[in-house]
Amino acid sequence: MKTAPSLKHEAWLTDGALRRVFDALEAEGGEARVAGGAVRNALLGEPVNDIDIATTLAPLRIMQAGDKARLGVHPTGIDHGTITLVVGGKPFEVTTLRVDVETFGRKARVAFTDDWQADALRRDFTMNALYCSRNGEIYDPTKGYADILRKRVKFVGRPAERIEEDALRILRFFRFHARYGAGAPDRDGLAACVRHKAKVKGLSAERIRQELFKLLEAKRAAPTIKLMASRNVLKVLFTPASDLNPLARMAKIDQALGLEPDALLRLVLMAKDALALRERLRLTNTEMRRLEAIAHHTGATPRLRERERRVVLYHLGREAWRDTVRLAWARSKDPAASQKWKDLLAFADQWPIPRFPLTGKDLLAHGLKPGPALGRELDRLEDWWIASDFVADKESLLRKLELGEST
Repeated sequence: MKTAPSLKHEAWLTDGALRRVFDALEAEGGEARVAGGAVRNALLGEPVNDIDIATTLAPLRIMQAGDKARLGVHPTGIDHGTITLVVGGKPFEVTTLRVDVETFGRKARVAFTDDWQADALRRDFTMNALYCSRNGEIYDPTKGYADILRKRVKFVGRPAERIEEDALRILRFFRFHARYGAGAPDRDGLAACVRHKAKVKGLSAERIRQELFKLLEAKRAAPTIKLMASRNVLKVLFTPASDLNPLARMAKIDQALGLEPDALLRLVLMAKDALALRERLRLTNTEMRRLEAIAHHTGATPRLRERERRVVLYHLGREAWRDTVRLAWARSKDPAASQKWKDLLAFADQWPIPRFPLTGKDLLAHGLKPGPALGRELDRLEDWWIASDFVADKESLLRKLELGEST
């Protein structure tokens, strides 16, 4: 079996702030290693962002170590063994090695240990159960590096036991497969997720949303979502769209144009009724406004003449224009290289949206009384202004008002 390479030349591992944390923990007599995601990403050639540290020191001794080294000390998760140490504004979560005594969903009663293998065996996937010393040496008690080489997401130990500890791991299995996997998913892991899919119903909306949105932003989101739909996993969350091919087309369009994946737009393409998911996924007010704007205008097409484009863009605004065009393009049969769709999408940045020159105050100043009639008159003048292709100025509009010609 191939041994994991040293990470000693990784820039993040030689960072001065991280070195100070290592120094502080070792001065207190503890052993410390970078754990989980940072090691996984480094071995996969992915960007390393957050750096979490595991240590043999108990939480109170972590705090003592931080105080002695004059680091910022914050007991962010002390009941579960996690202390955040801050160096020059840079936070590091430092967690005591743990074993689960009792698990119940997201929460667990833990006991602290100095056994690295025991700590690894409580983690979800083998690729997340790797550790790295300050010198770059990899400790791999669950053979996770072999799974990294195969790009295979594999549960630590028995998949059913890991899922029993926390049903969110079902969604995490698919999310990690979409983000880091290649080829078919691990057979045993997939079978366990499908068999226990009903457990997802008991998860909080916030946790489901977080995993689902991360999955939708992953590079292999489309085939993974199709897999979930084919195994009726999606149906546990909501009714999926009958045709998921537009989701795959959107992924190709995003890649071709260098666009960031938009989880909300992809949700529209994968769910039969995204607007109905407000409570199920704890959608924000801003997200609901985007969905409502999309729902009220579905006619974006390259066949629109330029004058028609201006009218639609004026009513929608730039964000809703881009949203509707991206969705319509994905639902069309046109390729990701289609120039006519590219031009339609770019129109939002080419035409400066004008502001209607009149306000209610202008009409009040010309003798109209407050009330519904004033609002109707303002709307009629705005319609006339739009029909003029937005060229009429304030004075022209007021003359229309004075002459009663706005209808």
